[in-house]
Amino acid sequence: MSKIDILLDFISASVTPYHTVKTVADILEDAGFERLPEEHAWSLSDGGLYYVIRGGSIIAFKHRVNTKAFGIVSAHTDFPAFKVKTGSDRAGDYTRLATESYGGAINYTWFDRPLSVAGRVYVKTKAGAEMRLVDLATPLAVIPSVAPHLSREVNSSFSPNLATDLRPLYALSASASVISEVARALEVKESDILSHDLYLYNPDHGTVFGGDEALLISPRIDDLASVFTALVAFLGAEDSETTPVLALFNNEEVGSSTREGAASDLLADTVKRICSSDEVYRLALTSSLMLSSDGAHAMHPNHPELSDPACHPVLGGGVVVKYNSNRRYATEAEALAPLALVAKKSGVKLQSYANRADLPGGSTLGSIASTKLPVLTVDIGIGQLAMHSIAETCAVSDINDMIELLTAF
Repeated sequence: MSKIDILLDFISASVTPYHTVKTVADILEDAGFERLPEEHAWSLSDGGLYYVIRGGSIIAFKHRVNTKAFGIVSAHTDFPAFKVKTGSDRAGDYTRLATESYGGAINYTWFDRPLSVAGRVYVKTKAGAEMRLVDLATPLAVIPSVAPHLSREVNSSFSPNLATDLRPLYALSASASVISEVARALEVKESDILSHDLYLYNPDHGTVFGGDEALLISPRIDDLASVFTALVAFLGAEDSETTPVLALFNNEEVGSSTREGAASDLLADTVKRICSSDEVYRLALTSSLMLSSDGAHAMHPNHPELSDPACHPVLGGGVVVKYNSNRRYATEAEALAPLALVAKKSGVKLQSYANRADLPGGSTLGSIASTKLPVLTVDIGIGQLAMHSIAETCAVSDINDMIELLTAF
C-alpha cells in the first residue's frame, strides 16, 4: 500500500480524538513502544521507547539519558464536529438527536449527508467505571435541508441556526434511542452506561482525484494529515543525540485550555519527567525546537483575492510556514533558520503563509504550547482548501513533502 492509502485508512479509523489516540497507540505498540501511566513512577531505560496518554492526547518519545536537546513535532487530534448531548428528542412525527457544535465547522457542509456516531463511553463494571470506545460505523442520522420551494432565499442567503436547522433526523420510531444502539454495540446494558462523549462524524472514505490524480479529498484532513505525517516521520527518523518527541493534543479546535490541551502541563510535565535532573531539562530546552503542524490555507482557485498577494501557498507547492506579526503563529526568524537548513538539505520546498492584512486568520497550538514549554517554535502545515468543511482537499505531493521534512528534522 502507498503512504496515501495508509493515510486514508488512518483517517477512516480516527473518527474521534479518542479513536485517533487508540490508532496511534496501536501503531506505537507494534513498533515496540511501552505505555507509561501518568499516575505511576517512571523507570526509563536509555534508548527506551515510551508513550503517555491523557484523554484525547498522546505524547511519545525515544528516551536519551542526559539529552542535549528535544526535537518536538506537535499536532492536534480533534476536529470540528457535532457532539451528542443526552441522546434524542421527539418533534412531532420525528425523532431527532440532541447535539451541540464542537469547534468551528462550515455548518452548511453537514447537510444531506449520512452521518454516524462514535466516541468514548464509561461503563459500570465490577471493578468500577471502565472506558470503552464505540464506533457505530453505519449511517444513522442526516441533517436535512429545506427544499427551495419552501425556502426561496436558500441560494441567496442561508445562515443555518445551530438550535433549529442543524438538528439531525435520527428515526421515525418514538422508541429509537442512540444510547440503546451504543449499548448494543458494546454488549452492555443501557443502564450500565454511566457517561459518554459521543460525536457525529462523516463516515466517507477519502479518495485521490483529479485529471492528474494529484489531489486528495477526505474528512478530517485538518489535522489528521498532520498527525499521520508526524507519526510516520517520528517512527522513521534515524537515531541521534536529540530526543525526538511526538506531541498530539486534543481540544485545539476549542482553544486548547483544557487538562489535555496544549495549554495544559502535559508536554512540559512529560519532558521534565524524562530528564535525569532539572539542570539537564533546562539546558536541553535552550537547544530544542518544536514544529507545530496544522492545516494551512492554500490560495482558493475561485477566490484568489482572499489571499495575501505575496504570501499565498498553493496546493502542491510544498510545506507551508505560517507567519503572523501578532504571534497568533509562533514562527520567528531564530526558530525558522534551523528548519530552513533542514529543508535545503533534504530538498523539500517551503512556501509562506500570512493572512491578508484586513482578514484576520485563525491560530493554532504552537504559540500556546511554547508558553508552557519555552522552546523555539515554527508553525507549519499542509496547504488545503475548505478547512473545517466536512470534507477537505489537499495535494498528494504535499503529504509526501511533509513526511520527508519531518523525518529529516
